[in-house]
Amino acid sequence: METTSVPFSARPHLYSFLALVLLYVVSSPCSASLFFNFYGASCPAAELIVSNKVRSASSSDPTIPGKLVRLVFHDCFVEGCDASVLLQGNGTERSDPGNRSLGGFQVIDSAKRNLEIFCPGTVSCADVVALAARDAVAISGGPQLQIPTGRRDGRVSAAANVRPNIIDTTFTMNEMISIFTAKGLSLEDLVVLSGAHTIGSAHCSAFRDRFQENSKGKLTLIDSSLDKNYANELTQRCPVDASDSITVLNDPETSSSFDNQYYRNLVAHKGLFQSDSVLLDDNRTRNLVEDLANDQGRFFESWSQSFLKLTSIGVKTGEEGEIRQSCSMTNG
Repeated sequence: METTSVPFSARPHLYSFLALVLLYVVSSPCSASLFFNFYGASCPAAELIVSNKVRSASSSDPTIPGKLVRLVFHDCFVEGCDASVLLQGNGTERSDPGNRSLGGFQVIDSAKRNLEIFCPGTVSCADVVALAARDAVAISGGPQLQIPTGRRDGRVSAAANVRPNIIDTTFTMNEMISIFTAKGLSLEDLVVLSGAHTIGSAHCSAFRDRFQENSKGKLTLIDSSLDKNYANELTQRCPVDASDSITVLNDPETSSSFDNQYYRNLVAHKGLFQSDSVLLDDNRTRNLVEDLANDQGRFFESWSQSFLKLTSIGVKTGEEGEIRQSCSMTNG
């Protein structure tokens, strides 16, 4: 894997981050049964297999990194990080309208098939999802980090559990705080993990609430927190009669790079979603947004810490759950 250069000024942050990682892994009850290099003896090539699949898929489809990062959020926020979002069938999480636009499944499935060849019944789909998201960030220029593994796959996946647990792009700050708090995540985690929107894309419907249709059948801006020129670009890309297949880049400036441009966009009032813009508008989060916009090293350090917390939500370990043979179905 290629290395990402780190500015000299950011290196002190990395030293303190290593200490925080050790403290977090030792003290956090939700990650108590996860370990670094969990597959060191049972499947030494596990992380390399996943990384190679992510890199290969991303080289042919630049939308893959954003899809993999989004996938881990939608998995971990519902039933914990247990690959429940991968299960197919009527009434599963994957069938909920909020998850129908998810992607990257083929990358997870491909990695799992290879793992089953070299290490059958050993590596969980839940770990593949977490590792793939980690690698998607790294190959997009974001921080490279080690994460503990040992997650097991859940057997429960219900569409009814999706909407009460995931963030909608129209949410207010208080609504987002409520869900993050329920997952053991802080206000800072909310701001930092929202930085995932520095890559990826969204369908027009995800921000349509910021516009209304006028008498001439054109969309006009009703959200004053959005830059007018940027809003005009969005309406040209997503007119009233836009196809459901049309998407818009989350970050109009550096869409393929995992960087702190997302926060610079917020400061410039170019946050694509209402749930983005409120981070700048709210007094509780404005200062952190501005700090992250000015300090990419701090964003990378904070992302690494918050990502560890995200991928430890409600994990199943030990004798819980199972190790699926196929990520799209339970073992029976």
